[in-house]
Amino acid sequence: MINRELLDPQSIVVIGGSNNVHKPGGAIVRNLLQGGYQGTMRIVNPKEDQVQGIKVFHDAKELPPTELAVLVIPAKFCPDTVELLAKEKQTRAFIIISAGFGEETKAGAELEQRILDTCKQYDAALIGPNCIGLLNRNHHSVFTQPIPKLSPKGVDFVSGSGATAVFILESAVIKGLQFNSVWSIGNGKQIGIEDVLQYMDEQYNPDTDSPVKLLYIENISNPDKLLFHASSLIRKGCRIAAIKAGSSESGSRAASSHTGAIASSDAAVEALFRKAGIVRCHSREELTTVGCIFTLPPLTGKRFAIVTHAGGPGVMLTDALSKGGLEVPHLEGPIAEEMKSKLFPGSSVANPIDILATGTPEQLGTVIDYCEQQMDDIDAIAVIYGTPGLTTLYEAYEVLHQKIQTCKKPIFPILPSLHTAGPEVAEFLAKGHVNFSDEVTLATALSQIMRTPAPAPPEVQLYGIDIPRLHKTIMGINESGYVQPTLVREILSCAGIPMVPEVVSADKDELISCANRMGYPVVAKVVGPVHKSDVGGVTLNIRTPEHLALEFDRMMLIQDASAVMVQKMLKGTELFIGAKYEERFGHVVLCGLGGIFVEVLKDVQSGLAPLSYGEAFSMIHSLRGYKIIKGTRGQKGLNEQKYAEIIVRLSTLLRFATEIKEIDINPLLADERDVVAVDARILIEK
Repeated sequence: MINRELLDPQSIVVIGGSNNVHKPGGAIVRNLLQGGYQGTMRIVNPKEDQVQGIKVFHDAKELPPTELAVLVIPAKFCPDTVELLAKEKQTRAFIIISAGFGEETKAGAELEQRILDTCKQYDAALIGPNCIGLLNRNHHSVFTQPIPKLSPKGVDFVSGSGATAVFILESAVIKGLQFNSVWSIGNGKQIGIEDVLQYMDEQYNPDTDSPVKLLYIENISNPDKLLFHASSLIRKGCRIAAIKAGSSESGSRAASSHTGAIASSDAAVEALFRKAGIVRCHSREELTTVGCIFTLPPLTGKRFAIVTHAGGPGVMLTDALSKGGLEVPHLEGPIAEEMKSKLFPGSSVANPIDILATGTPEQLGTVIDYCEQQMDDIDAIAVIYGTPGLTTLYEAYEVLHQKIQTCKKPIFPILPSLHTAGPEVAEFLAKGHVNFSDEVTLATALSQIMRTPAPAPPEVQLYGIDIPRLHKTIMGINESGYVQPTLVREILSCAGIPMVPEVVSADKDELISCANRMGYPVVAKVVGPVHKSDVGGVTLNIRTPEHLALEFDRMMLIQDASAVMVQKMLKGTELFIGAKYEERFGHVVLCGLGGIFVEVLKDVQSGLAPLSYGEAFSMIHSLRGYKIIKGTRGQKGLNEQKYAEIIVRLSTLLRFATEIKEIDINPLLADERDVVAVDARILIEK
């Protein structure tokens, strides 16, 4: 629970506060004092009479009633101290900096549980243990530096790691990013990241609260809660970016299907963030860069003008923006020529607009005015302006300051000279601006933001899904394992997923008779082994009954073979859809290019079932091989609408069939008219 005593306490006691500011107890007292805490501040220390100018209590029993307690004492003393304060001093909020709890030993976990039980008994809030504290505009109850500039419209930052939070703050302060609050949840015994988001969501006031949230997550204990409150905040106008650490491929479980091998826990995180509308970041620099972008006016288009007096960075930014799906349009015509006439000879306006190293602040302002007022094919302006060592930059940065204040199009300042123009950059940041010192990092962050879809609608797409028939089919399966091909077809047909005509039999004459009715050519596949291609269990383009008879005899000799499947031979581009059930997350649905290369190339995108059509299209468009689906080099594109429909239908089916733990539909054959499932396997756990 998060209460008023935690966020805006009228009195604070630091248990273990000291004069040594190089230790946590002393540093917290220093930060509270320097932060201008307005309430009553108390300190408990048995060995000191005065700490940093404040009279000290030698024992917590001597304290008057106090609303918030910050504990910086050994773990073994914390449970009794919490109980004393909650019971006798009406303390209703605790921040426990101390380590040595559940993160280390079983005995420590028992101490932690005692503290939690006491807090539950007295309806007290608990941050930590094992954290750096809580920082907001009311009190600076942290022991670390730096203390960023605080503002009501600064970002709210919630971190599962104290040390990482400090490093992220370091990265942010250099960029000029301001904060409203910093939460270090530590072990998160009572209040985790999901709980902080819930509080921010339920209490959100767009007129007074920060619209930007940054998260560093080490463990998602409640994915549904995170999804609900993050997407709710975003729908209310907030923007959220997050790092999820600890989702590497090495953490994924071994699995027998293509989907099982690809759908790691990282895919589940990717899917969750996509559904919520959270911008996913992978480094501190990327997270703080995205946070800075969020403080600027939102992009309304993809077309950038790049204004620079250094050619190389302009070219690198152009390359990075283009690679990320953004545009740097070529500028030409009368307006461009008119703008060029106002610059020094040798300047270029083709975009990037290079005003040369000798370009003046006045020329910088002129170019920005042209981009803002007279170029309708420009949506945003990136300004790269450092020092070539010829002049100071105060005047140029003042021009940039004025233009950011007045222009409607967002302006992204890229001021790279942090060493040679340190004072000038510092003055620019002091006016409330941010700085992107590296142009490629900015472009990467912009691209990630543009690729992140809006939160998915909560409604489930039920049209065309036969749920009663699905339940009846699943209930009729008595054993766990991969189900027979006839049941695979039955399950997929419940979702209206089209399948190529096929016959399965252990009778050679029956198969040949069916193939004659289908018409040649046909495909033969062994039934039994999971990976048919690996054991030579697939033969394409069979054109005669004699060839089919030979392949039947050969395949029935393959280990674990129980029958042979015959399908009509179709042509088309191979696609892939799969899903895997992840504990706590639900089904992670994957899509990509299909065939034998799906596991090798791993060009797949993930979504969390059930999916909306918007999510399905976002997944398809995010594939590196999307140009093949769209159509390239004179080839017709594939039926993208049908592909998205099958993704949505499968995801809805899985919403009502949690017994399905893995499913592969690989390949689907697609052309400009249709998408048809050719092969599928389903793993069920009863």
